[in-house]
Amino acid sequence: MSKELHGIVKGWESKVRKAQAAAKKKRAGVSIFGTMSVAHVDDDLDNPGEVYHAEKVFSNGDMYTGQWADNCPNGHGKYLWSDGCMYVGEWVRGKTNGKGKFSWPSGATYEGQFKNGYMDGEGTYIGCSNDTYRGSWVFNMKHGRGTKNYTNGDHYDGNWRRGRPDGQGRYQWNNGNQYIGQWRNGKMNGSGTMIWASGNRYDGCWEDGLPKGNGTYRWLDGSFYVGVWSEEPKEMTGTYYPSTSQIGHFDWDPQEVYINYLKDCRISRGEKISVFPSQKMVNWPCEGEFLQKQPTLKNSRVNVARTKRASADGRLSNDEGFGSLRSDDGDTSKRNRHHHIRIQPTKRQGRTITKGHRNYELMLNLQLGIRHSVGRPAPAQSLDLRTTAFDTREKLWTKFPPEGSKYTPPHQSCDFRWKDYCPLVFRTLRKLFKVDPADYMISICGNDALRELSSPGKSGSFFYLTNDDKYMIKTMKKAEVKVLLRMLPAYYNHVRAFENTLIAKFYGLHCVKLTGSAQKKVRFVIMGNLFCTEYAIHRRFDLKGSSHGRLTDKPESEIDSTTTLKDLDLNFIFRLQKIWFQEFCRQVDRDCDFLEQERIMDYSLLVGVHFREVSQSGEPLTCEARNLNGEGATPRLSKADMDLLFDPSRCASIRLGISMPARAEATVRKNDFELIGEPTGEFYDIVLIFGIIDILQDYDISKKLEHAYKSIQFDPTSISAVDPRQYSRRFRDFVFKAFTEDS
Repeated sequence: MSKELHGIVKGWESKVRKAQAAAKKKRAGVSIFGTMSVAHVDDDLDNPGEVYHAEKVFSNGDMYTGQWADNCPNGHGKYLWSDGCMYVGEWVRGKTNGKGKFSWPSGATYEGQFKNGYMDGEGTYIGCSNDTYRGSWVFNMKHGRGTKNYTNGDHYDGNWRRGRPDGQGRYQWNNGNQYIGQWRNGKMNGSGTMIWASGNRYDGCWEDGLPKGNGTYRWLDGSFYVGVWSEEPKEMTGTYYPSTSQIGHFDWDPQEVYINYLKDCRISRGEKISVFPSQKMVNWPCEGEFLQKQPTLKNSRVNVARTKRASADGRLSNDEGFGSLRSDDGDTSKRNRHHHIRIQPTKRQGRTITKGHRNYELMLNLQLGIRHSVGRPAPAQSLDLRTTAFDTREKLWTKFPPEGSKYTPPHQSCDFRWKDYCPLVFRTLRKLFKVDPADYMISICGNDALRELSSPGKSGSFFYLTNDDKYMIKTMKKAEVKVLLRMLPAYYNHVRAFENTLIAKFYGLHCVKLTGSAQKKVRFVIMGNLFCTEYAIHRRFDLKGSSHGRLTDKPESEIDSTTTLKDLDLNFIFRLQKIWFQEFCRQVDRDCDFLEQERIMDYSLLVGVHFREVSQSGEPLTCEARNLNGEGATPRLSKADMDLLFDPSRCASIRLGISMPARAEATVRKNDFELIGEPTGEFYDIVLIFGIIDILQDYDISKKLEHAYKSIQFDPTSISAVDPRQYSRRFRDFVFKAFTEDS
């Protein structure tokens, strides 16, 4: 025992003796309302539930002073361990719960939120070497959003997972270099940008802390190298473009850049926590038993792993031994349930295209073509385009022989030709939509393969997703290409005029043709993926405003996050804040007017719903149920919800249709053909993502014949194939009933 601690104990011995005398008086019926000190737990004569201010010295040398009830700390108190660790803060039934400060003998401190003995919530850790972390914690680990200042002057600001940088983040070295991009398990991994203090930069793929895959290195003078990067020289291929020429060189060796600049991108490692507060907590026993230390951290983790709770955003899963970010221990009998909703675990869409897949070579051709189109140097372009930029008569074909050419690199795919439709227009559209060329290239042409959705759409088109979910690639019929090219000038003017348009964003239109092959040309359009979001999509709806054939014939047990439901499956009314609802109505009118003028029909409003609170059984919690559970004041929210509540910049960045906080009111239909049911008064806190898709179907002769044929069999107002003016009117009527102002 240290001299300082020994002195404290000696000073308390007199208090202990006085407390024993006080205890005898209490046994005789004398009421004591002042300070009470006892030597052992078995001398404690507290009345059940009554809160005292107590000073206690335990036989193992630990000390406690503070509020005490039910034979354990309860309220505000200070606990000093015999090894020098100390906690000052809030207690609930013998466990640190709420705000508090824990200090180590080394001088390190943690100040912030605790839960059940763990550092959990928002808090600040300052190490003995003054390395500092401020941010989110879960079960003693940095997890969520946080910033760290290292002792050597480095700084990291971004997402953490299980104590290490993981997700999107920015690392600043003390020499002025910085990395902005994706992390995994504490290392740079995924797409990211490294910027040197000299002004040079690398935009590309990373793996295990090193450049790996497609990337572009740019010098301050404007020259750049685009290609594949690797530790293995034989795997590095690409093109060097000097600042003085637009002709690339394929024989330039990038190894010098890799060795001198890219290979030593290492980050600092901070001080590790020697012992966690949860290891120091005590199990408060029944009367007559002495205090015992809790099991070791290893055993504590086993107990944690048994905690099974639902996480609404899927960020922390049970198999990782975390449990949820929120508690769900209320009386379930009090909840107002909506039995039509059951949330299945979210899963990723599509099947990765690997070697041997029927479309593997097609994917390689697409990636080679995109890299050629985007990487090609181009002068700075004004947003004011000439009419010649929209001229489709000019044929821009590029040959891609396997051995390479003056303008194309050698490759391992078959001989093919590549066509860009209106390349200047789509390059300017990407600029208008604020798409970074390097990020765009990396997403589509990076190390990770594309994913093919399980089945083609109703039109017979195939859909592909990039690995980071940012972009969707759709194969197109020749008629659809003609529609897009015909409406391209009007589309460009519309999306330029209305920044908050809900209409799908197009980034490129291309064609692949195998040389000397009788195979048909394969045409692609590249679009933004509406559901590329940090929120888990629990329900998705495709809404047209028609009823015929607009029901998904699936039982609730088979509906998951990838199931696209239709109009007659919709059992909600979505309530938006007044200012957003007014903007929503204005923009839907503008977009529908544009589509009507272009003679477009059969489009849909695609809606994604994220429920903020999900119970253990997988049911979304109503607002009333969360309040009944005592979670209304300080609910355990997902990371995305915390960002919305506590980061004003996130609130300012919300745009129409993109991650919009809202409420959903459950509805019940009177009959099977009613599009919008009756409101029930049952509300859910949600986040909405929505936009207008499938805008390339004009009212041609085939649709007119379809309308005539189906009108004989069904109610003409219930079918999808109707005149664009009628379609627009019906679509708006339905949407303005499904979405309304939140009172």
